[in-house]
Amino acid sequence: MRFPLVDLFAGCGGLSLGLERAGFTSVYVNELHNDALETYLANRTDFEVDLADPRRHSNDIRKITNKRQSVLDLANYLNAQHGELGLVVGGPPCQGFSGIGHRRTFSDLAKEDIPTNHLYEDMAIMVDELQPRAFIFENVRGLLSARWNASGEKGEIWADIVRTFSSVGERRGKKQYRIGWSLVYAKDYGVPQNRPRVVLVGIREDILFRSVSDVASGLIPNPIGGAPDLVDLLGDLIDPEWGEVSETIRYPHGVQNKVQEDLRRGRDGTVSRKGSFLTEMEYSKHSADVTAKFSYMLTNNGKIPKHFQTKKFAQRLMPARWAESGPSITATSLPDDYVHFSQPRILTVREWARLQTFPDWYKFSGKRTTGGRRRAGDPSVGDWTREVPKYTQIGNAVPVLLAKALGEHIREIID
Repeated sequence: MRFPLVDLFAGCGGLSLGLERAGFTSVYVNELHNDALETYLANRTDFEVDLADPRRHSNDIRKITNKRQSVLDLANYLNAQHGELGLVVGGPPCQGFSGIGHRRTFSDLAKEDIPTNHLYEDMAIMVDELQPRAFIFENVRGLLSARWNASGEKGEIWADIVRTFSSVGERRGKKQYRIGWSLVYAKDYGVPQNRPRVVLVGIREDILFRSVSDVASGLIPNPIGGAPDLVDLLGDLIDPEWGEVSETIRYPHGVQNKVQEDLRRGRDGTVSRKGSFLTEMEYSKHSADVTAKFSYMLTNNGKIPKHFQTKKFAQRLMPARWAESGPSITATSLPDDYVHFSQPRILTVREWARLQTFPDWYKFSGKRTTGGRRRAGDPSVGDWTREVPKYTQIGNAVPVLLAKALGEHIREIID
């Protein structure tokens, strides 16, 4: 049995892809930005549900939640088509919650004044009306300690979020949920990065048949480990002709290990061989100075010479193999943060996607990258529109293997 899935604030679809691999079927998707939504839809053209149908996707969730009848209409439509929903998931935009995102873009605004910081309320409305068997809310670690304003209390935003989801189903005739939450690290679930995410899970009480003394440990899957080293993750993509070509369009090597085999496996089950077509391996055009800096870092254990240091950010050399503690980096929307472990360049879109455990068949729509302000809009003048290029879509995504682990665990509970 495959459970129907509703994905809110879906981005390019990392969370859904992992959940689909765990036995869920996407039946409705909400995503504000067209490029990210196009990515999501383009990778699900052979699904049993036609998500291209305009009744299957939406942009601004507030156009639905602002009118209760709109939510009821959606609930009635989905229930008529699929019966009881298995899962509603969502990770509202986190630029106003993450420390780096807030400093770079919203530093002159209180968090309570950033419209996207209140979208969890809209998600709670959707859960309340759709009444799925379970729901997942996920977001950045900074949410746990964030204040609404300078005079607020540390952690007050998270307390409001927990209260909001705890109250789902309190209205007469609605079913309530047992909730639990935890801070999880992607590296504990086979993902080659140390990406912390706060995950809140709700299970409808009428189907929570087993006693769970510790709700968080009962509703959040236990770590399984298995994060690969970067040389094992990306080694088959290293093109010896790099520097002479602007893009690698065919796999330069055959499969070298199980990790690469899984990532190169197409939807039809075949594994791409050496010489097969490869996408998203266009290289950034670095200046001579930047290439010289990266080359110095490669031969000096990541050290940056003083005359190359900048105040903007400190780039890091990615290690070919992790230290004993495992992955020590976190993929963000800024690929310039990291230098490839064996070539003086930043990662390509495809390599960036592999950090998030997207398979190589996954397509990304829109621009490759864009300027910082265009990625965040201009809140100082009330402009909240922003571009979401490929690197940003990937950086904002939930790692596929983390999502799969969550999905498999929740499916065991609600099945």
